[in-house]
Amino acid sequence: MDHSNHVRLTSDELTPTVLEGATIYDVDDNKIGTISHMHGSEIVIDVGGFLGIGAKPVAVSAGDLDFMRDEDGEVHAVTDWTKDRLKAMPEHRH
Repeated sequence: MDHSNHVRLTSDELTPTVLEGATIYDVDDNKIGTISHMHGSEIVIDVGGFLGIGAKPVAVSAGDLDFMRDEDGEVHAVTDWTKDRLKAMPEHRH
């Protein structure tokens, strides 16, 4: 996926309504997770699992994600994190 034409989100758009459910991609454009919810300034990502079953929630700083909107208006994010690195993180508990 070519992200160069995607529009970066403004800080005002970084809200649960906009971000929840967004797909997270690594630098090689592999899907590595989905945003579950926001917890303060942290973004909770569901990693692994299948169709949301068995996924592990982990929390990262919003600054670790580059949020953007594609040509169809779909919000997603790109990160330097890998799926394995996220899976190795401690599970986020509410």
